[in-house]
Amino acid sequence: MTYQDILTNARTCIGPYCKACPVCNGRACSNQVPGPGAKGVGDTAIRNYDAWKRIRINLDTIAENTTPDTSFDFFGHTMKYPFFAGPVGAVKLHYGDKLDDVAYNDILVSACADAGIAAFTGDGTNPAVMQAACHSIAAKGGFGIPTVKPWDVNTLREKFELVQASGCFAVAMDIDAAGLPFLQNLQPPAGSKTVEELAQVIKNAGKPFIVKGIMTVNAARKALEAGASGIVVSNHGGRVLDQCPASAEVLYEIAQAVGGKMKIFVDGGIRTGVDIFKALCLGADGVLIARPYVTAVYGGGAEGVILYTEKLGAELADTMKMCGAAKLSDLSEKYLFRPSNPFLS
Repeated sequence: MTYQDILTNARTCIGPYCKACPVCNGRACSNQVPGPGAKGVGDTAIRNYDAWKRIRINLDTIAENTTPDTSFDFFGHTMKYPFFAGPVGAVKLHYGDKLDDVAYNDILVSACADAGIAAFTGDGTNPAVMQAACHSIAAKGGFGIPTVKPWDVNTLREKFELVQASGCFAVAMDIDAAGLPFLQNLQPPAGSKTVEELAQVIKNAGKPFIVKGIMTVNAARKALEAGASGIVVSNHGGRVLDQCPASAEVLYEIAQAVGGKMKIFVDGGIRTGVDIFKALCLGADGVLIARPYVTAVYGGGAEGVILYTEKLGAELADTMKMCGAAKLSDLSEKYLFRPSNPFLS
């Protein structure tokens, strides 16, 4: 199986919203919810993708001829690569009838673990979504990160019981999901949290807690104040609000403010190992990639997930080698091109 085979197979079963595009850049699915698109025109998802492509890297092969070390420590667990499958819930609604959440998570969580990385799993209005996610994580010895929506305190209590039973080594909340259309005016309610409310949520979770949906230095500091162990610099893949900056555009400033005090991850439009390299140079500890992993599952099952993971890992290692970086801790802004030629500005 090749990556092209994955895309070809996915196009037969992933519709009608996602098109399994050769390049997942947010254009074909822009304003479709349900689906992988956005509640608005979807310009933020497109900006996410384009922003990574505007960043250029410095080629330099006058360096020690070593095999780059791509291993990554994640709360005491060694990952083969510094990237994760991002959280996706309600796949049947958003991506097609071939799979439900039980089948999707069984494939994704297990295959990611076999590939040496971990999957963040999704949540939804149907309780079965989180139940399926936690069941899959438990079946793989706790190797996964369940991601909960910003529910009310009583609903979160029920979710955290599932999280604890899964044996997972960390838990996340995509707090920006408060802006998703299908979470509006619901019972139980979901919505924004104050620092005090978030601190109580983190305490109740009882595990290293990652807050996903951070797009400003101020928000990062508030997450740190609330006791978060990590953040994901994220605008929810551009799905929840138009006219936002890209995650790549705010990552460096956020990393400068809270780097070293908590784990920093980023998502949004990251599609290649070169993009992962750029994110790490800007201060991220790791990255999340969501939509392409859905395509990998629909188009290739477990084999597709492993193949896509190895594709990204090989691209990252090649980029490190071609830029003279031996290990992830070497990566910094010095590997990124800053034009000094006025004709290129």
